[in-house]
Amino acid sequence: MQVKRKKFTKPPAKHLKCLSSHLMKAVIPVAGIGTRLRPHTHTQPKALIPIAGKPILAHIIESLIAAGIKEYVFIIGYMGDKIEDYITKTYPNINTHFVIQTTGKGTGHAIWLAKEHLQHSELLIVLGDTIADLDLQKLLAAEYSTLCVKKVDDPRQFGVAETDEDGRITRLVEKPGIPKSNQALVGIYKIKETDKLLDAIDYNIQHKITTQNEYHLTDALMKMVEQGVVMKTMDADSWFDCGKKEILLDTNATLLKRLNYPADSYKFENTIIIPPVFIGENCRISNSIIGPNVSVGDNVILNYAVLKESIIGPYAQIEYAILDRSLIGNDALLKGMKQSLNIGDSTEINFG
Repeated sequence: MQVKRKKFTKPPAKHLKCLSSHLMKAVIPVAGIGTRLRPHTHTQPKALIPIAGKPILAHIIESLIAAGIKEYVFIIGYMGDKIEDYITKTYPNINTHFVIQTTGKGTGHAIWLAKEHLQHSELLIVLGDTIADLDLQKLLAAEYSTLCVKKVDDPRQFGVAETDEDGRITRLVEKPGIPKSNQALVGIYKIKETDKLLDAIDYNIQHKITTQNEYHLTDALMKMVEQGVVMKTMDADSWFDCGKKEILLDTNATLLKRLNYPADSYKFENTIIIPPVFIGENCRISNSIIGPNVSVGDNVILNYAVLKESIIGPYAQIEYAILDRSLIGNDALLKGMKQSLNIGDSTEINFG
């Protein structure tokens, strides 16, 4: 099943030439359930979990808009209506298409479902839970199809690229048991031979060629390599696979430092702000210590709270609590203990 939405007015003919350098389409698969981030993904898609003041997906889209990409294909599934609603309201001036993937058959299958929007154009595929630092303009201008990589200590949980001395990719393996390379695919792919990619995915689907019961994009790309398509790698300066709580919190800290929100603009009663911190609109905060590395959503209530290295979702309420490296969802309520003590000599009290 497919649904298409268009939010872009065709430019007059005199502007078509200046747009020709931006005919590449961005493809963003965001159909995953996000099991590693439960319970948060029970009520919202992983791509909409906030970090450093905006959803994961917003960080991705805004970097692509800044690079000049104007047309986007989103493969949505689990709670896809929330993603579509967010994108159409937040980015009304980009050209968007939405394709529905109802079953978790892998990223290759997701791309294949969107084939009617992708043929005969170059693609920039960006997985919807991936934030990476790299030179996007250099990537878009690359002569060959290019897969972004980052060296990791344990590549067994990722797609892995093996290259020759000239930097050409010789082999791609999804989650290898015995890796022969530590170059992990970060989830950003510039594809020039789009029709060959779609043919390779179609071949794998027709012949039921899967890895761990999924049609992986890695397997289709490997088939293209076997057919003689030249692919190269490009190193990402940093990479955050925002699928786990700990990585999400680390990403939040890194982006807060980079975005450097002005801490002196936050004025709350009897409250200390230790930057970097982001605090959303209409928050009621009193008698608290916030920071460092804390992101607070809109309409949050904090009273007698000490927070560091944490993400607090919109409309949450926290009172009389100390939180470190915590992820608090939207509308959550946490009230700790409030004590009035009169403690005598040589007394020891341990609340755990």
